[in-house]
Amino acid sequence: MIAYWAGLLGGLVILVLGANLLVKGASRLALAAGITPLVIGLTIVAFGTSAPELAVSVAAAYSGSSALSVANVVGSNIFNILFILGASALVAPLVVNRQLVRFDVPVLIGASVLLYVLAADGSIGFLDSFLLAGLVIAYTSYLIAEARRDQGRAAEAEREAEVAGPASARRMSLVPNLGLIAVGIAGLVLGSHLLVGGAIGLARAFGVSEVIIGLTIVAAGTGLPELATSVMAAIKGARDIAVGNIIGSNIFNILSVLGFSGLASRGRLAVAPEVLAVDIPLAAIAAAACLPLFRTGYEFTRWNGALFLGGYVLYIAWIVLKATGSRALGAFNGILFDVVFPALIIGITVTFVLALRKEKNGIY
Repeated sequence: MIAYWAGLLGGLVILVLGANLLVKGASRLALAAGITPLVIGLTIVAFGTSAPELAVSVAAAYSGSSALSVANVVGSNIFNILFILGASALVAPLVVNRQLVRFDVPVLIGASVLLYVLAADGSIGFLDSFLLAGLVIAYTSYLIAEARRDQGRAAEAEREAEVAGPASARRMSLVPNLGLIAVGIAGLVLGSHLLVGGAIGLARAFGVSEVIIGLTIVAAGTGLPELATSVMAAIKGARDIAVGNIIGSNIFNILSVLGFSGLASRGRLAVAPEVLAVDIPLAAIAAAACLPLFRTGYEFTRWNGALFLGGYVLYIAWIVLKATGSRALGAFNGILFDVVFPALIIGITVTFVLALRKEKNGIY
């Protein structure tokens, strides 16, 4: 038991240190290479912080625990959007790049819907996995090509110079910046491994099911790199990295992690019925909710962050009530589906419409 707690605490410390190095290296690399922090956040940082999900899911799939692979990815995506985006916005309101609204968020929504379609038969087969892996290669190639075609973004990157520190630091060569990123990613992977190992050990000691572990403890544990990176980026003012990291990580989780996990398991990724019925649709709804909120003044406010954090608390409460067979689940569902969800939909819609009117009238 002591070893499990040591893994939790030690993993958390290493995660924070790794996130700090990753953000510093990524920000300086963006300046040195003339690439916007957004593209860095959507590619290098997003893929790096998704490494724990990839490692855990591939290992689980290869060992035959395919339900844990899928639950880990879906739970991580819910955690990333509702909890991490919410927490980052509470640290500082997040300025949303227009490219995210035009392209990357729609890609995430499309990937989330595609996941539901592929998983509808209760599994993700070999051809499904091959399709997902191919799509992540196409998506990454597109981002890189866009960055190369639009060298004018270097001016925008220069305006983010305060993120990287003094001018002498911004003149660091490419190799040291890549070294910081590599060490940061290694720290995230190691920290996540220690934390997840401790968390799983404690959870199994209390007899919690594999799917529940994947949706909650493992998802939160492998999502901690995104949390540490995005919150650190928000603190340092690298807000493009903060938001781009979350959206990019979720895209990589669906396309890359599930794609390669499915290939590792030879197309035998099982999808639990409860995950298909509740968690995958919730992940898609959370992704879709980002579009109007991001489009509202191209800012994700502290109020939006509190809203998302509240949504995650309700989600965890629902999982706990269901897992324990609580009699309060029926009343909880009634309040959730008859009151909370309709109110949220109406509130987001009204906010979005009012913002569009303000923009049309030249207020933004």
